[in-house]
Amino acid sequence: MAETQNKSFPASAATRIPFALALSAVAGCADSIGFLEFSQLFMSFMSGNTTRFGVSVSRFDWESTSRVASVIVLFCFGAFAGTLIAAWVGRWRLSVLLLLQSVLLTIGLIVPHGTFAFPLHAYPIVIALGLQNATLQDEGGRSLALTYVTGAVVRFGTGLANLMLGTVAPSFWIQAPLWAALSTGAVIGGFLQLRYGEDAFLFPAAVSALLALIALVLTIVKPGSRYVSGEVETHPPDGTAAAKI
Repeated sequence: MAETQNKSFPASAATRIPFALALSAVAGCADSIGFLEFSQLFMSFMSGNTTRFGVSVSRFDWESTSRVASVIVLFCFGAFAGTLIAAWVGRWRLSVLLLLQSVLLTIGLIVPHGTFAFPLHAYPIVIALGLQNATLQDEGGRSLALTYVTGAVVRFGTGLANLMLGTVAPSFWIQAPLWAALSTGAVIGGFLQLRYGEDAFLFPAAVSALLALIALVLTIVKPGSRYVSGEVETHPPDGTAAAKI
């Protein structure tokens, strides 16, 4: 039982939801900076990159195809590696994954630029945002949509209908805040990029480092608490039902 708790995400909505909103804002910020900095290449929105991949292939633009395909593969690798790391470090998952994200967002500033087809300096940011999706993931592999909002918008729309029908799910209430957090982060990222250029990535890196510190303190002070780990029983990762501490 202890092993299961150590590998799972915060069961308490008191930590899970604030972390989710903060991380979604970080993702929006980094994606906005990257979109402006790397010629409209998405750092976390793989649906957009997939569309661009299809258009590039249809036009036999192999440079653009390689550019977008490499980003999609590395984003997937980030989610893959993050899930394995989370299982390995147990209850330290929040602090470790958040620290890794901060480091990767910073490393992107010193990596060589590479070529148009292989933008090496974008890769650490992409991996960081892929890894972020494993941060709030439960034992069943379910996770909050932290780096994209299509699912949140759909769930909000269907949730409104279900609310009218009297069958709304607990996860409905987090969808609009997730969208707002990602959008706010994107606005901030746009302003920062215009002012500081590529150095703007230091802002989401600093926020990730701060969240890592908070997670570390929580893990040390309340090691067996549902603030740090535990299962949300029948509720999905984005549910807001109260959990015992």
